[in-house]
Amino acid sequence: MAVVAENLKTDSSIPVKRVYGKKDLAKHDGRDEQPGKYPYTRGLYPNMYRERVWTMRQYSGFGSAEETNKRFKFLLDHGQTGLSLAFDLPTQTGRDSDDQQSEGEVGRTGVAISSIKDMMTCFEGIPLDKVSTSMTINSTASTLLSLYITVAESQGVSPDKLRGTTQNDILKEYIARNTYIYPPKPSMRIIADMIEYCSKKVPQWYPISISGYHMREAGCNAVQELAFTFANAIEYIETCTSRGLKVDEFAPRLSFFFCCTMEFFEEIAKFRAARKIYAKIMKERFHARDPKSAHLRFHVQTSGESLTAQQVDINIVRVTTEALAAVLGGCQSLHTNSRDEALALPTEESVKVALRTQQIVASETGVTKTVDPLAGSYYIEYLTGRIEEEVYKYLKRVDRMGGAMAAVEKGFFQEEIRNNAYQLKKEIDENKRVIVGVNKYQDAHDVEPKLNRIDIEIEKRQVVRLKELKSSRDKSKASHALEQLQRAAEKNENLMPLIISAVKNYSTLGEISGTLREVFGRYEPKVSF
Repeated sequence: MAVVAENLKTDSSIPVKRVYGKKDLAKHDGRDEQPGKYPYTRGLYPNMYRERVWTMRQYSGFGSAEETNKRFKFLLDHGQTGLSLAFDLPTQTGRDSDDQQSEGEVGRTGVAISSIKDMMTCFEGIPLDKVSTSMTINSTASTLLSLYITVAESQGVSPDKLRGTTQNDILKEYIARNTYIYPPKPSMRIIADMIEYCSKKVPQWYPISISGYHMREAGCNAVQELAFTFANAIEYIETCTSRGLKVDEFAPRLSFFFCCTMEFFEEIAKFRAARKIYAKIMKERFHARDPKSAHLRFHVQTSGESLTAQQVDINIVRVTTEALAAVLGGCQSLHTNSRDEALALPTEESVKVALRTQQIVASETGVTKTVDPLAGSYYIEYLTGRIEEEVYKYLKRVDRMGGAMAAVEKGFFQEEIRNNAYQLKKEIDENKRVIVGVNKYQDAHDVEPKLNRIDIEIEKRQVVRLKELKSSRDKSKASHALEQLQRAAEKNENLMPLIISAVKNYSTLGEISGTLREVFGRYEPKVSF
């Protein structure tokens, strides 16, 4: 069935004309802007990739700490320039591997980390003053950062030498991802504690990566991804300034995490618009004076939702297209998904192909030779301006509700995402949106590839090791550290030094989370259909 040309739209429902010209830029002409200058539409730095290519940070971590250590070394040996660590569900939700509710999930979606011994093993032989590490962790981010700091100190590396990121974005957990533990208010306190602590003690660390990725994967469009992410960012910044922190003290260490999908030109325009919107928010709303406070530093991951379980090899084409859009949009770091991730955690072969995809884009395509090469395209400039307009409309709606926290509690973000996800699914079901291999060009003889299987013995070994640690440690020291943490939580002290003390005394992640849960309670979401 032919598509009616007049009805063509981007994924964000921006109408697309047959051709664009000068008159379309009457409101959105940014062609005279320069890279490295406010509002940074064309890039944060004057030379961008001519000076240094983006960090190739492949997401990894699975099974045991030993296996994750091997995968890290494999990736570093093959040219990866930064580590990115995934954790299993128990670790994400504050449960030890030997917790009854962890059964069957240990090591499944990422590495199992319950204690300092696990973290030591994970980074054995990897000098933490030489690599940067991104950790996709939210509710228990404070504990994982404390573990990382402790491992570094055991290597003789001081906290001020550490480089990396903790995702630590709890608002998007309530909106889309659901690995929360505590209610919003105490969760925001912990995040502010981390931001404050890192600004003083771990100055090269990004204590939060404000994430649109998971909301996009849950079903929102490009405009919603930016709007909801920046609404959350405003909430975090206001939380920090309300406790007396000056914006220029911590804003240069805020980072962001976005998705890149298959709508090629809209995604490029999205990243360009994002830099401009954020710069204006920081300058006009928060009166930041340090130019670095207005820099939108962001990591991009290609869209997992766009991968298909059918004909997995063609996912390589999807990932390449998305990676190219992210680079043309000016990302600072990039993860390229592996072809088999719609079915399982990727094999080593698939991970290598995904990494080589980035290396080919960087080394062979010529896209690094000039800065913001699509600037001046009538279509790109028009989309950049339209996305900016639509994002501001959403931000005004959120402000009228009382901010992101209030919007989360009212279910506004959640409802917007559900509605958009429903429309996307409906378009696929009605063949109005073609997904190759799924609703068109199917292969009757499609063969499932060799998959990465997690050995069930990993969980048994992990539980045995954890029980041995709990029985052999100095229980009085561990208990005392947890008691001190509880007293600090009941007051208004910064919790980071107490959590670091707890992990050094072999308190486990589950025990730390349990202690805080006793003080803060557990979040129970409102159920809506």
